[in-house]
Amino acid sequence: MSSPSKRREMDFMKLMMSDYKVETINDGMQEFYVEFHGPKDRSLVLFLDLFLIDLIEMFYYVFIKGVWKVRVELPDAYPYKSPSIGFVTKIYHPNVDEMSGSVCLDVINQTWSPMFDLLNVFEVFLPQLLLYPNPSDPLNGEAAALMMRDRAGYEQKVKEYCETYAKPDATASLEAKSSDEELSDEEYESSDEETVPGNPDP
Repeated sequence: MSSPSKRREMDFMKLMMSDYKVETINDGMQEFYVEFHGPKDRSLVLFLDLFLIDLIEMFYYVFIKGVWKVRVELPDAYPYKSPSIGFVTKIYHPNVDEMSGSVCLDVINQTWSPMFDLLNVFEVFLPQLLLYPNPSDPLNGEAAALMMRDRAGYEQKVKEYCETYAKPDATASLEAKSSDEELSDEEYESSDEETVPGNPDP
């Protein structure tokens, strides 16, 4: 059996060699960002009661075009201890904390096994999280309550968040905007004249 460090390196390289865009933090393999795309495989919509099928189909079509930046932290004991997963991109979901991006998912938080790897997280576990929200065990109480009492309102809120934040170019746009704002601040400080304000944040 390989050591945790070798397994961590192997799983990280597997993820790097896949279709996922990976951005390391401090040039290490223990903390990094992954560009996560919404579920593409409709086979994830499995064996449901008939009254749930149209709800899951709606989530599939809303999330399929979404792209989220996800932060991953691998503990020293990985794979014997589960990775820490958090959404950096805003997402409206009962099982994702809106402020911190923390994820409530049993297979990561409670029933993790060394048999799983990082590809399982991004190819199976997170797509299933998007398609099968569990409002009875929420991290976002508002989203859970809205989902249970007003399905149409919940669907609309999910759609708004996806269209506003989970765009393929959203990360690049935010980074460019941040750079522009820093430049504008510097120009403002170096000028005696008033600057013309830019477009307000949406």
